[in-house]
Amino acid sequence: MCTNRTGEQGGYFYTFWKSSGDACMGLGDAGHYTSTYRLGPGENLVLGKGWRVGSPARTVTYQARVFEAGTNSYLTLYGWSVDPLVEYYVVDDWGSNFTPPGSGAKPLGTVESDGGTYRIYHTTRVRQPSIRGTATFAQFWSVRTNRRLHGEVATITFSNHVEGWRRAGMELGTMDYQVMATEGFGSTGNSDITVWEQPSTAPDSAAPRLD
Repeated sequence: MCTNRTGEQGGYFYTFWKSSGDACMGLGDAGHYTSTYRLGPGENLVLGKGWRVGSPARTVTYQARVFEAGTNSYLTLYGWSVDPLVEYYVVDDWGSNFTPPGSGAKPLGTVESDGGTYRIYHTTRVRQPSIRGTATFAQFWSVRTNRRLHGEVATITFSNHVEGWRRAGMELGTMDYQVMATEGFGSTGNSDITVWEQPSTAPDSAAPRLD
């Protein structure tokens, strides 16, 4: 799949969006997907699998068998809320030349979760693409201070981040979709990700593949 699309496959919601550039997504069984991309300057993509309706209480488990981030990509639990319109990220890995959300953002605190420390940030996007068309909206960030190791089964307890954001005065609205995403800006990379919910309600094909 190499054109912008959302849908459901294997019992999971998926999203694929790119502004332009060479990028494709492969849909595997249940929560499994792959991606390959080669993006030029100014080209952006975000793709992933997860749930059509996010939950502030969801505990997400995933395995990144491959995450080659290039210079500027990140592996993140990603989603949106509406009323207010918020784009949010819980970032576990990133590329070699850029640590999200960028050098201009100031941390507003930290969250201790799932064996690591995450720095909290708030940024604003002005008249940019969103799930409600071109809009101005907030971005909430939790960025892990140390990258996760590839191949290991990892957990993101999203409620810890929601509470950390709330303590910093950052409130989500009504939840829209929520996916374990690969995002890239002007970078070349690829990924091989499987995601499921803990406790797992997915079929056996979504269980971690440790071989």
